[in-house]
Amino acid sequence: MIATATDTLVPRVEVGDWIDTAIGWVTDTFDPVFDGIKTFFESVYDSLDWVLSTPPFFVVAVVLAAIAFWAKGWKLGVGSLVGFVLIAAMDQWSNAMDSLALVLLASVVALLIGIPLGIWSARNEHVSRVVRPILDFMQTMPAFVYLIPTVVIFLTGPVPGIIATIVFALAPGVRFTELGIRQVDSEVVEAGRAFGSTDRRILRQIQIPLAMPTIMAGVNQVIMLALSMVVISGMVGAGGLGGDVVGALSSVDIALGFEAGLAVVFLAIYLDRVTSALADRSPVAKALKAVR
Repeated sequence: MIATATDTLVPRVEVGDWIDTAIGWVTDTFDPVFDGIKTFFESVYDSLDWVLSTPPFFVVAVVLAAIAFWAKGWKLGVGSLVGFVLIAAMDQWSNAMDSLALVLLASVVALLIGIPLGIWSARNEHVSRVVRPILDFMQTMPAFVYLIPTVVIFLTGPVPGIIATIVFALAPGVRFTELGIRQVDSEVVEAGRAFGSTDRRILRQIQIPLAMPTIMAGVNQVIMLALSMVVISGMVGAGGLGGDVVGALSSVDIALGFEAGLAVVFLAIYLDRVTSALADRSPVAKALKAVR
């Protein structure tokens, strides 16, 4: 093998080996903790999947369509119902519910971590300086890379997909929450302090309500990223629509790939429209629309 200029001038740094050693040590040291995490996520995922998959498809479809109708109106409700019937007609209903359960669980966990962290970052500049480069790293790392350590730690199945999805989808929840809190007019906050409000009350009654449209935009992005990662997680045995997409790619099955992909597209449209509609229903969003 011919040595290049880089080989001769720059010694190789075994970053990959260091990471591999660190992951191996973490896996061996915290194995009981990871077993508990795996059991917890498996039980929650199985319960949520049971709720979505056990009833007849038309019952779940009508409930989801009713949510869409409540969120935005009859057009979204009827469109959602038609889309869910099409998914069932393509024999993708069970896979779609598996993926939806995974998306909902991963998104809720990502938001439970991301929103408080975003609030903390908005209120503490030192925390923001630490968190910001970590989020940059998380958002620029290729999605497939997140699957490697999760498979090593949790083996195959839905759990590594859930963990990888949480990490991949976490960043927008933090960023949008911090942005929304920071954009609240400082004069409004000072007025609250002038009336004797505590910092906690200002956060709860002034900053969070005024930042809610931006926070809901972050919720929307978390869910969209979670759905995209759930499909990729099919490579590690997470199942659902991602499993069919990976299987179609392996066997070059155009029909199966198109049907599974169409089901993913519809779930994405449904989740996007519903979360956007919920953001528009906030009092602040309604007030801004009235002003305009």
